[in-house]
Amino acid sequence: MFTGIVEEVGILREIREFEGSRSFRIGAREILSDLEVGSSVSLDGACHTIVETLNGEFVVNSIGTTLAKTIASDYCQGDKINLERAVLMGSRLDGHLVQGHVDGTGEVIAVENRGQYHLVDIKVPLKVSPVTLIAGSITVNGVSLTINAIPIENVCQVAIIPFTWDNTNLQKSTVGLKVNIEGDLIGKYLQRLQEYDK
Repeated sequence: MFTGIVEEVGILREIREFEGSRSFRIGAREILSDLEVGSSVSLDGACHTIVETLNGEFVVNSIGTTLAKTIASDYCQGDKINLERAVLMGSRLDGHLVQGHVDGTGEVIAVENRGQYHLVDIKVPLKVSPVTLIAGSITVNGVSLTINAIPIENVCQVAIIPFTWDNTNLQKSTVGLKVNIEGDLIGKYLQRLQEYDK
């Protein structure tokens, strides 16, 4: 479980290709202090398990389902990746409940610089649309964001404050960019319960 509060942006140092999977070696500093083999870490919002720790780096494997549903299949050496450790129970929950189970990829369709903040419109996966509401939560590349508006069906707009813009890989947002999307966890459970009530 995560909170969607990115701790640092890591650098993808090496990719190894295997049949049906990819291995990523990622450079980091802040999050490595208490990580070990078997620890969970969020890569742009997708939960991965650390399989090796190195000096200033760690290695994860990304397999079938994750590659099919996330932007991990498009990662290239040198990419900047939003990183977050699993939440420590008993600490503050500064974002919202994030499982790290990405629902699918979205696409940036508009970016507007408003000076003190940026408005970003994102086309979301069809399954996320029903749990997307104004002032609700959504996770974009592992970043907990509040939905500012819903300009048209299957599109949500988020307002990104300067701190988040400067300290995550959302600053590379341009029209056409693919991003990992996880819909609101509570909304998904409520939606499922309603389906059983019918």
